[in-house]
Amino acid sequence: MKPLTPVAPGTRIVLGVGFFVLFFCLWAAVTFGGLVSKTFLADPITMVASGWRLLTQFDFATDIGMTVWRVLGGFVIAAGLALPLGVAMGAYKGIEAFFEPFVSFARYLPASAFIPLLILWAGIGEAQKLAVIFIGSFFQLVLMIAVAVGNTRRDLVEAAYTLGSSDASLVKRVLIPGAAPEIAEILRMVLGWAWTYVIVAELIGASSGIGHMITDSQALLATDQIIFGILVIGLIGLVSDFAFKALNRKLFPWALLGR
Repeated sequence: MKPLTPVAPGTRIVLGVGFFVLFFCLWAAVTFGGLVSKTFLADPITMVASGWRLLTQFDFATDIGMTVWRVLGGFVIAAGLALPLGVAMGAYKGIEAFFEPFVSFARYLPASAFIPLLILWAGIGEAQKLAVIFIGSFFQLVLMIAVAVGNTRRDLVEAAYTLGSSDASLVKRVLIPGAAPEIAEILRMVLGWAWTYVIVAELIGASSGIGHMITDSQALLATDQIIFGILVIGLIGLVSDFAFKALNRKLFPWALLGR
């Protein structure tokens, strides 16, 4: 392997699957070998059996659906508002100067710290959980999108003006298309962060969702169910990540050459 040299698609798949195989082999060796008590870490077979029981007997699929809905709902609201504001901040320095201090301040505030206030304001229903995801995603998205738009190549901007482009046309035809591949990658990354926020929101004051199941399992010391819930989150995140990458390759093939 050489630095920055692309890996063949087949090799990439083998290496990726190989890591998971190695991980599960080490997990099995540690648990079946008695190095760790099953009270603290269930073995893979017990975890799979418990997961199947959750899905077939305890309607865990509904919990999964609720969590996915919350993530997508909060993230779509955050992205829908962050995109125009981030583009405006990246394109117009006056707007950036007005909003950036507050956005930079707010993005350092942990979304989980707002949960007690949000419960007081919105109760323990869906609005509270969507608000946690919104707070955790919105300010990150705004600043990252603004940076992506602001980093548009200056030669493209100058060429557009030379050809008689207006300010509005420059934003529409140069800045947004030029930053679109990077914005798509930003959305993909922040979607992953949204999953951490929803699980935290579901750990407190929730009656459904993956986080709620994990909390109940903790009270029962059911590490097999806790691990299964964590792996389900990772699996859903992996699928959504691959879907985002495939969509980005289709929409912006020129921006992903060599990856």
